Amino acid sequence: MESDFDKIEDVKDFKTSMDIYYAHERNFDRLQILYKRGGIYMTTVKLPYGRGSIDAEIPDERLNAILTSKLHGYKPKMSQSELVKRALENPIGTLRLKEMAKGRNRVVIIASDHTRPVPSKIIMPLMLEEIRKGNPDADIAILIATGCHRETTMDELKAKFGEEIVSKEKIYVHRCDDESMLADIGVLPSGGRLIINKLAVEADLLVSEGFIEPHFFAGFSGGRKSILPGIASRATVMYNHNSKFIHDERSRTGIIDGNPIHKDMLYAAKAAKLDFIVNVVINSNKEVIYAVSGDCDLAHREGCKFLESVCKVKSVPSDIVITTNGGYPLDQNIYQAVKGMTAAEATVNKGGVIIMIAKSNDGHGGEHFYKSFKEEKDVDRMMKTFLETPSEKTIPDQWQSQIFARVLKKASVVYISDAPYDMVTDFHMIPACSVGEAISKADEILGNKDSKITVIPDGVSVIVEG
Repeated sequence: MESDFDKIEDVKDFKTSMDIYYAHERNFDRLQILYKRGGIYMTTVKLPYGRGSIDAEIPDERLNAILTSKLHGYKPKMSQSELVKRALENPIGTLRLKEMAKGRNRVVIIASDHTRPVPSKIIMPLMLEEIRKGNPDADIAILIATGCHRETTMDELKAKFGEEIVSKEKIYVHRCDDESMLADIGVLPSGGRLIINKLAVEADLLVSEGFIEPHFFAGFSGGRKSILPGIASRATVMYNHNSKFIHDERSRTGIIDGNPIHKDMLYAAKAAKLDFIVNVVINSNKEVIYAVSGDCDLAHREGCKFLESVCKVKSVPSDIVITTNGGYPLDQNIYQAVKGMTAAEATVNKGGVIIMIAKSNDGHGGEHFYKSFKEEKDVDRMMKTFLETPSEKTIPDQWQSQIFARVLKKASVVYISDAPYDMVTDFHMIPACSVGEAISKADEILGNKDSKITVIPDGVSVIVEG
């Protein structure tokens, strides 16, 4: 039976003479609380922080909007395993994986690394089973796509795949600077050399698992990104992430058509002969809610189409925008937190304030990224340097620095984290310990205690449209 609570579309519709009451907001997996303090209605929104959450308490009269995708409220009619099985049984643009495995003895499965919350414990066993149905004697290797990240540890591999797969399967971790394990297979449309891991080049069946989410310059993650940057050399990644491409207006969240970064990445996947992908979409609990398999372009586009249908939200411009990086594992450092900031960038007013909430227990996340801001205090000069840098001279983390500089040119950033205060200030941000303190600091910056506030509970799960 439907209760009064079930009929509520917005907490603002649920005002009575009571001092405290609760309403569940359907589009996000959280409890939104509206209560009265000193005659002022306050809204509390639970925001992801590490493996837990923190509360944002906002005067209701200042709350402009809460931007949430439909992703977190989407309820599939199948279990996670059933969704992946159905995808494997109904590939898009290819034969079934078990058919493709026949006569292919050297099989490489590319898997995401520790920085991505891909539910490999569900996906990988089903992929291995499908391959061995077609070729029981296949020599299978799992290649961890670290891109330019640090190596994935043994503990992280066990957490990702489970003890059984780690103990029984061959697992290799990609190292972007290990020339002995790299092969040059041609030239990208951008002009850069396409250099990738030898294991992939030598495979006679190359497949990948991954997940699709909005991506702040590649449009969407997943699909072709398993190759570039996943198993590419540092030089290849640097060239693809050049300042001209990053500066392009089409290199934005939710855009792949006309996106020069995507164009290079898709070319790389085709050149590497990425035969088959299994990609999933996950909710805030890191559970599979949708899955596709098949051609690295066609299946990926189908997954992007689904994600777009549930993730797009309309911009609600405000002077203050509060956002997060969706909690663990994407909020472990400042480097990754730039992603969540770009969601706020799309809806904060020029000269406004972004309040970024990211645990950042691993610190800055990139030495070159950190040095760029610590050693250069003029963001305009920094941006000019980036834009004048030739593609072949792109340095590590330059793209992240460039995007972060773009954010800082539009708005001040108040940063709530576990990172050292000095580190936060080195990044030209203002540290804060709580949302209340952050709002007070934002008010000081703006010279106004009545500025409207937009909240984005999960900045990496939305595509904010103007």
